[in-house]
Amino acid sequence: MALLALAAFIWTPLAQAHGDEPHDDQPPPRAAAPLSNAALKDSTAPQRLPDGSLWVPKPAQHQLGLRTQAAQVQRHAIALELNGKVLPDPNAGGRVQATQAGRIEAGPSGLPMLGATVRKGQVLAYLRPVASSLERGNQQATLADLEAQYAVAERKLARYAQLEGSIPQKDIDAARIERDALRQRREAVRNSVSQPEALTAPVNGVLAASHVVLGQVVDARELLFDIVDPTRLMVEALVYDPAQTTGLSEASAVVPGGEVALRFAGGGQQLRDQAMPVLFRVMRSTAPLAVGQTLAITARGQQTVEGVAIPRSALVRRPSGDTIVWRHDAPERFSARVVRFVPLDAERVVVTQGLQAHDRVVTQGASLLAQVR
Repeated sequence: MALLALAAFIWTPLAQAHGDEPHDDQPPPRAAAPLSNAALKDSTAPQRLPDGSLWVPKPAQHQLGLRTQAAQVQRHAIALELNGKVLPDPNAGGRVQATQAGRIEAGPSGLPMLGATVRKGQVLAYLRPVASSLERGNQQATLADLEAQYAVAERKLARYAQLEGSIPQKDIDAARIERDALRQRREAVRNSVSQPEALTAPVNGVLAASHVVLGQVVDARELLFDIVDPTRLMVEALVYDPAQTTGLSEASAVVPGGEVALRFAGGGQQLRDQAMPVLFRVMRSTAPLAVGQTLAITARGQQTVEGVAIPRSALVRRPSGDTIVWRHDAPERFSARVVRFVPLDAERVVVTQGLQAHDRVVTQGASLLAQVR
């Protein structure tokens, strides 16, 4: 009896507990807890935090190639952004034009190829004059008349020479002078009929453009060759406010593959298309330039502004139109700062609002941070 009572006491609680529990062997589901700071630090992917800042672990910063610099507030000269075009130096470049209508013939070494180096006075081609049938007939008639006059003068001089001593010496000298003059006139007309004109290079340089082929008939004043010196180039820009030309000195431009250093050479005093043309001389270029190439020029003036100079690569433009930079707040924390800036040169800008001294700004990889979600 005692054993039966003990078995009933143990079975009763177990039966009651089984009535309130699920019948399967799986434990009941739990509510997901939010990620803690420790769980966030265990992740290796950059994440955007609820406040809009970014959490970027050190390995990810290394993969993105992030670089920062400390902000320094200084005064900088305000730059002027202009659109320019590369031109040859007028003292180092030249053009070859036809002085009359004619047919192009090859020079001593054939027609020069583009990019060929030429010397001043080198014959590039020949231009054989082309005349109408009437003009050619008149030239031939003139030449025939001079031939007859020259023959008469030659016989007259020979007869006077036989009578030397019987006639005055001045008559003999006059006959000789007349004969020589007719000979020169005859040669001049004969050369004008058949002798081609040599087209020579006006300066030393490189053949930049050629507009001729063998046998081509050209008109007077038609452009045939362009010669430039690639080491002496100019850049022309248009300034729409004449007051901005005051104090222009140094300028720069960025081209594919390098940068161009410019120096102000002068400006015109007459408006062209409601703008004033200004000239800059190319002082140094780390990439080749071509005549006619357009450049985005950043020129420095006399006005100054206080701010932080940063590379243009640090700027990121949002879809809303605001321009931001990424500030490095903590070893793995970055925040976006809306800024205002003015151009400084071809590669840098001056931030006038949005940054303070000693802020660390992302200068490389800023566009990659903007893609973190």
